[in-house]
This record gives sequence, C-alpha cells and structure tokens, in this order.
Amino acid sequence: MKQHLVIFDTTLRDGEQSPGASMTKEEKLRVARQLEKMRVDVIEAGFAAASPGDFDSIHAIAQSIKDSTVCSLARANENDIARAGEAIKPANSGRIHTFIATSPIHMEKKLRMTPDQVVEQAVKAIGWARQYTDDIEFSAEDAGRSEIDFLCRIFEAVIKAGAKTINVPDTVGYAIPFQYAETMRQLIERVPNSDKVVWSVHCHNDLGLAVSNSLAAVLAGARQVECTINGLGERAGNAALEEIVMAVRTRPDIFPVETRIDTTQIVPASKLVSQITGYPVQPNKAVVGANAFAHESGIHQDGVLKHRETYEIMRAQDVGWTQNKLVLGKHSGRNAFKTRLSELGIELESDEALNAAFARFKELADKKHEIFDEDLHALVSDEVVTPDQEHYKLVYSRVCSETGEMPRATVILNVGGTEHKAEAEGGGPVDATFKAIESIASSGAELLLYSVNAITTGTDAQGEVTTRLAKGERIVNGNGADTDIVIASARSYLNALNKLHSSAGKVKAQGDV
Repeated sequence: MKQHLVIFDTTLRDGEQSPGASMTKEEKLRVARQLEKMRVDVIEAGFAAASPGDFDSIHAIAQSIKDSTVCSLARANENDIARAGEAIKPANSGRIHTFIATSPIHMEKKLRMTPDQVVEQAVKAIGWARQYTDDIEFSAEDAGRSEIDFLCRIFEAVIKAGAKTINVPDTVGYAIPFQYAETMRQLIERVPNSDKVVWSVHCHNDLGLAVSNSLAAVLAGARQVECTINGLGERAGNAALEEIVMAVRTRPDIFPVETRIDTTQIVPASKLVSQITGYPVQPNKAVVGANAFAHESGIHQDGVLKHRETYEIMRAQDVGWTQNKLVLGKHSGRNAFKTRLSELGIELESDEALNAAFARFKELADKKHEIFDEDLHALVSDEVVTPDQEHYKLVYSRVCSETGEMPRATVILNVGGTEHKAEAEGGGPVDATFKAIESIASSGAELLLYSVNAITTGTDAQGEVTTRLAKGERIVNGNGADTDIVIASARSYLNALNKLHSSAGKVKAQGDV
C-alpha cells in the first residue's frame, strides 16, 4: 500500500508574493475553487494579519471551499494567530500555519532573540493556535541553514505542545538534494514522537532545485510537499505543483507515495493562474508549457507516430491538454452562459456582474466564430479584476496609424465621475494610447512590463495584455483582453492604474517560510 502524499498549495500566499502578482478577493476565490476541483489537500489562502483584504479573502475562501483544508499563515505571535483563527473559522477543515526563524543569522540579526526565547515563543504559538483548531502546522523558517541539533530541540517542543505537521523549509533555496534528504532523515530519526506528525517540505527555487529537493525529501520520509501552480513564488519561485505530482505519478517504481490530485485539472489551473497573475508560462516549461508535448525532431516525430511511449512518458490528456470548446454563440441564453461559468468555477457575486459579463460575451460572440473556456476566463477577469469602484474607466478610444506617419491616439476617460479627453503621439499605437491615458491620469508610475499573449489560436483570437506598473514600493499587474489589441492594452493599463489608486500597501510576513 502506498502512503498518501499531502499536496499543500501556497499559490494564494507565497505565489502572490511574486512582484505584481497580487490578486483580488474574487480572483483568489476562482483560483481556490479550481484548486478544490483539482483535489488539492490543503489550500494556504493567505496571511490573515497582512491586511484587511487578505483576511477577507481567506474568510471568503473558508466559507466557499468544502473539500480542501483552508489554511492561513501566521507569525508566532498572539495577534497574528488570532487573526488567522478568525479568518479560517467558517471552514469545514481549517489549519493555522505558524512559523519562526531558527537559523543563527535570522535569530541574531532579524529576531534579536536567543535560541531559548525562540523555543519558548514557538511553544506559546502552538498554544494560542490550539484555541482555534487542532490542525496546526509549525515551520522553522530558514531550516536549510539552521543547526540540526537546534531543529531537533524546537521540533520536539512544538510536537509536545500539539503541532500536527512539521515543516522544514529551504527558505532561501540553498539546499542540495542529497544533503536536504539527509537532514530530513536525521530529523525523523532523532526527534521524539516524529511518527506522530506529518513531515513537510517547502522549497524555493533560487538554484533551480526546488522540485528536486522536495522529491529527495519525500524519499527520505516527508509526506507533505508545499508547492505552487506554475512554480510561482517569491524571487525565483517555489516547487511547481504540476512537476511534483506528475513525477510521483510517472515514477511509481521510485516513490512509495501517491496523491489524490485530479491531474486532468492541472493545465486548466495553470492557465487560470497565468491569466490572473499576468505571469506567462514559458513554452518549454515542464508539464504545462506549450511545447511540453511538441516534437520537432523528425526522428522523434516518427517514433511517436509509431508508438507514443518512445518519446512521451506522459499523455497530454492526462494533465488536461484538451481543447474544451464552449458551443455557445450570440443566440445563446443567459442561463447557458451562467451554467458554463459555474462549471469553470466562476461564480459572480451579483446579477449586475453576471449581466455585465453576459453583455461582454455577446459582444465577443459577434467577433469570434468559436469561443473557448480560456476566452471566458479572460472575459470575466476583464470584468472583475478591477476594484468595485473603478476610478478610471475607458469611455472612448481612437487610434490613427499609417505608414510614414507618427501614430496618434485619442482617448476619453471617466475619472471619478468626470470625463476627460486627451490626444497623444507615440512610437506605435499602444505607446500613443498609454501616453494619452497618462496625460489625464498623471500617475507618475513606471512601466515595468508590457506583455501580449494570444489566448487561443486563430487570427480572431483575443489578445491578453499584461501591464506591470511600479510606484514607490507598490508593484501591480493590470490585465485586459479584447480582439482589438490596442483596446486590450488600454484596459490593461487602466486596470493597473485602478489597483494603484485603490490599494494600500500590504504588511509582509516577517520573512518567508
């Protein structure tokens, strides 16, 4: 009998710490529903004490999700844990994930605490968390650079206090697989009552070893892996969920574990997270990249045609590579549209939001012959990613671009209820449009990224535009989609401006797990 490997997804917490990848509550709910559909065991929905918005998102996810455990991160202090406990209160199954740094450099330079004080604080944190749930996870931040004797000591103490999951994170991506596996083996052997808890790993990808380190730890006894969709995460990212799950599934001869993941939901999850965060998936990305199952070499093509397994170790359809076509058009009804959105895990909060999305669907159906699920995700994102009270709204846009002439754009924006008109020239139609918008907004924001992707195939495909803006310490991604790439660009830029206008800065966790 194979043992169960717990898949702990932290896309909504660690993944969201990628620059510009912050999500609205509605977007987080859509991702959480897809993770539940994929049968993820634990969804780390956020860091409740970081901001009121994070608290509200976790609370809403805890109310909505029924089949996965909903978790909130918390530092090892009473206020953080109280906020986490309140946030997960509505959940069918709720977890508090508390952490404190354990490496000498972190204890001395960041915490300014002695090892004895750190152990005492960790034990107190478990006690506070037990007031809200029995499902408590403890992480030793920067365990990869911590002394193993001290890790044994603090883990013994928190297990005795009531922790059910012990996480050994490689916070700065410093570990090497054989060394990380040996650390895990020693901890499981040396810590009293180690058989009473689930041992977990959380690896960062600074050296490109997050997945390798995680799998090495599984072979050494870890039974929970913390990961993200598309390997999203702070700095170089986290271990990619899709790679962990498919490695375990593809090599049952090596791994004595199995997951409960519905792998056919992997590609839909990847596309959804990419669209919402604005982080495109590189074509040669394992499992979910566009080229993951493409064969250019004539020898490879010949082999695959004769027998698929000559060059393919996985089937594309097993991870969700199917074209799911929505057979609806401009004559389709509102109820059919709503039903398909529900099947995709998209639930709009009001009839007004549904009506607005349906109107956009009708417009799109007039322009496109075939509408795909990806089009629907983009359409709904375009409606709901902006704040409830949009400060900037596009009323009108006109662009003139001809050979030998400087492109010129005219825009009319509704700004706080008042319409403003502006014209500008630029190096191209998009540049001219952005300059016209900026002449009205005067945001002073710096454009860090402008990215265009075709959502589906064909010349009538919607273009999805991501615009990343920075102002002070705030970095935001704006998204927009339309069959007209200039309109999509304008929507994307305005979406980012709305986020800058409405959002207060988040308080970040005291370090990263």
